[in-house]
Amino acid sequence: MVLSRFLPKDEEFFGFFIDAAANAAEAASILARLLDASSPRSPDDLARDVAHLRALEHRGDEISHDVFRALHSTFVTPLDRDDIQHLTTALDDFIDRIDEAGTRFQLYRLGDPTDLAGRFSRIIVEQAAAIQAVVPLLEQVKKHPREIRDAVLTIHRLENEGDDLLNRALAGLYDGVTEVPQVIAGLRWGELYQLLEDVTDSGEDVADVIEGILITYA
Repeated sequence: MVLSRFLPKDEEFFGFFIDAAANAAEAASILARLLDASSPRSPDDLARDVAHLRALEHRGDEISHDVFRALHSTFVTPLDRDDIQHLTTALDDFIDRIDEAGTRFQLYRLGDPTDLAGRFSRIIVEQAAAIQAVVPLLEQVKKHPREIRDAVLTIHRLENEGDDLLNRALAGLYDGVTEVPQVIAGLRWGELYQLLEDVTDSGEDVADVIEGILITYA
């Protein structure tokens, strides 16, 4: 029937969100492996991981495109169209920044990861896990307000931890530095730390959209 293409597709949209959150969680785990100070990656392993990150980033773009195509062909949507667009964009930005951080680590040839970088990556993994856990609950917001609110608070707390970690990282960035190559390395590590903190900001952006959906539909 011609009208069938305009019927609501709740499962389709929520399925896209679940796929995007799982995709981001996988990317976060790869970033954590890249930045694990206890088990540095070889150049070949690093290249494979960064390529995998890029593939996941492309997959995120594909999911976003699928959402926007579905929006154009669906008359009645399970959430407000703006909410769908904002959540899709926020999830895509989250994985984009994860990919950017991993790529920059490889390009700058920074050597073995620092403990601080590893701590950033673990914060990002926790954010991604919280996002992956909460996104499926959006299909039945009224049944899960407490769980959704708790996940939002967790993501916000983790972003605050990222802010604090960035301040500590920058404060000690040039301790003991006396040579120009050390200064250059310090600049590059500082930029990477900022990129990692930007990832946590993007995770918080996802939480903000989810919180808005909770307020509207709970």
